[in-house]
Amino acid sequence: MRRNSRRRPTGARRATFAAVALILGGGGLVAANVYASATEGGWGGSEQGGGERVLAAGAVTIDCPDVGQKLTDVPGAAKPQVDTELATLDQQITEAYDRLASTRQAQADDTDYVQNSILGPLEDRRAAVIDRIKTDYQRAGGTAPGAIDGMAACTGIPADQAQPSAGGGSETGGQQNNGGDAQNSGGQQSGNGQNDGGQQGNGGQAGTSGPVASDFVDIRTVQPNVGGPGRQAGGSTGSFETECGVNENKNHNTDNVIVAPGVKNGAHHLHDYVGNQSNDAFATNDTFAAAQTSCRNQQDKSSYYWPVLRVQDGTQDFDQNADGGGKEGNVGRILVARQAEIRFTGSPTSKVAPMPRFLRIITGDAKAFTNGPKNANAHWSCTGFEDKVQLTDKYPICPQGSEVVRSFAFQSCWDGQNIDSANHRTHVAFADASGTCPNGFKAIPQLTMRLVYDVPQPVVENGRVRNAYAVDGFPEQLHKPITDHDDFINVMTDELMNQVVDCVNTGKRCGGDAGDQPQNTPSPSADAPSGGGNAGSGSTTAPGGGTGSAPAATPGGGAGNGSATPGPQSAQPSTAAPVTTAPAAGAGGAGAGATPEVPASPSAVGGGAVAEPRSASDGHHTGAATRPAETSPAIGEATSAAPSAVSSTAPAAAASTAPGTAPQSVSGGGLAETGAQLWPAAAGAVLVIAGLVVLRRNARRSF
Repeated sequence: MRRNSRRRPTGARRATFAAVALILGGGGLVAANVYASATEGGWGGSEQGGGERVLAAGAVTIDCPDVGQKLTDVPGAAKPQVDTELATLDQQITEAYDRLASTRQAQADDTDYVQNSILGPLEDRRAAVIDRIKTDYQRAGGTAPGAIDGMAACTGIPADQAQPSAGGGSETGGQQNNGGDAQNSGGQQSGNGQNDGGQQGNGGQAGTSGPVASDFVDIRTVQPNVGGPGRQAGGSTGSFETECGVNENKNHNTDNVIVAPGVKNGAHHLHDYVGNQSNDAFATNDTFAAAQTSCRNQQDKSSYYWPVLRVQDGTQDFDQNADGGGKEGNVGRILVARQAEIRFTGSPTSKVAPMPRFLRIITGDAKAFTNGPKNANAHWSCTGFEDKVQLTDKYPICPQGSEVVRSFAFQSCWDGQNIDSANHRTHVAFADASGTCPNGFKAIPQLTMRLVYDVPQPVVENGRVRNAYAVDGFPEQLHKPITDHDDFINVMTDELMNQVVDCVNTGKRCGGDAGDQPQNTPSPSADAPSGGGNAGSGSTTAPGGGTGSAPAATPGGGAGNGSATPGPQSAQPSTAAPVTTAPAAGAGGAGAGATPEVPASPSAVGGGAVAEPRSASDGHHTGAATRPAETSPAIGEATSAAPSAVSSTAPAAAASTAPGTAPQSVSGGGLAETGAQLWPAAAGAVLVIAGLVVLRRNARRSF
């Protein structure tokens, strides 16, 4: 037999081979992990505004011109068809956003993918709808505005773009300063879509549509920004409150009979309804008149409705797989308001006239993130801070013992003829900065609403947010706080409306628990909010116009807890950026019904404000879905996860803004947010170190 002359590897050589294998394997894991981070936009992108990552894939949301805002004079015969076509445009954007959110890898592989496969086809489909709208006009004997011809194209807004593109909305106003709330904050965590499994800091939710950390701010770090016109001779100082509950009976749907009549899921988000109990896409004036009402006063069958508020703590609700819910990015547990105050107030300059029955008013803009802030009318604050701070483009983080407040001040001027208009805006208007209605408009009782929520406190750490809460919205709006809005249809009897007008014009405080009292009578409850009271009772101010504007005032009736009722708003809200925020420096109390003076350069709000105690109720929704599933594509399914622990203290997540700049982002990024996690790199590093140790020991033994 031939002798085997090959030498067996010695122990030292075997150790050397093992060390080399460990080093190569570990290095491979590290390299793969770094490559994954680069393609997902983590470490591979530039850092901006607090460490946010920029998606290599490019766009994070879709900005389309709002065709409906240009259609101010639709022939009556064409209106049903035009409304349907406008709803189709919204559905097309939803479907395109779904595709945008689910094709991140394809976008990373092909820089032209978004334009060729998403935006190009979307433009073609929108152009076809616009052509049909023009045909509808022609058939009714009218001519559609020529401006809509150029509104088919949409823009994919990239993660590193500070604001929506100028062409992305026809009514952009001054969006450069604040309407976009910085695209940096608009998509880095949310925009990674299906690939990153959602926003990891969002309590486990598949939060592919936001919000992100930079959408939140500690209310104690925000400077006072509340101010407005004073009372003038001849003004109407009374108020009327109607009590309609907080939607305890879970009356929800995703329709919007004002904007999209006859179209199911026309809102693409879920609404709370109080008052009229028959509001859906197919309701008519006869339906409203014959309906039941949740209001204590049965003569008030008005419909008051607003998008629900959800907490993204890892839990899911009944609509997690439904259109308008989880299928369109509206995920999380629905919060029921602890308190819903509905009040009608007067004008600081004149008496008011009755509202016509079935008058429809929308305040705010559900698409303000892409449209810009021209029609935005969101106001966020915390109990104990409302007379000092009202936020438009931030969600407040309230200190312990304080609750989140959403407030709305509806348009208070009516054209005297129409109960609605084609774009649902031009038949009503806001008073100017002095409280005076535009020429041709008359003052009507101003509807103000104040919703108070016991919200689990969000926690911002390392540029990420846990237990985020957000208002429902269109998926491409990324759940920005500036998109908050409210809807109203007046279905009071003529007798009740005349009573409202009489109370407002004669300076009484009527309705609710107040009875018919003179407006300067002290409030019967310490919790009673300010009304539209007389100047001697302690004036509280309220939010005004657009983002960052000095809000208009509604003189109040002694709100001892510092709460405020929204007041008259300017017809053209200011587009100045919000005041620069800074950490609290002192112990400033929440006002005892007195309006703080707002200097040109406001000082910081004190951090020790007196606040109302929190309610123990969490408003957990246990209702079952009552609507059949629609057919729109899913944006992402919500995933169940254990709720995250809530910090006992609110972090100082201040956002600094100045005219001409976007709010700074505090949302962090990095590989962990992409869902790839750091464990492959860590394991690779351990293997490399182990290999080096073995190699070094083997080298020592050879000497």
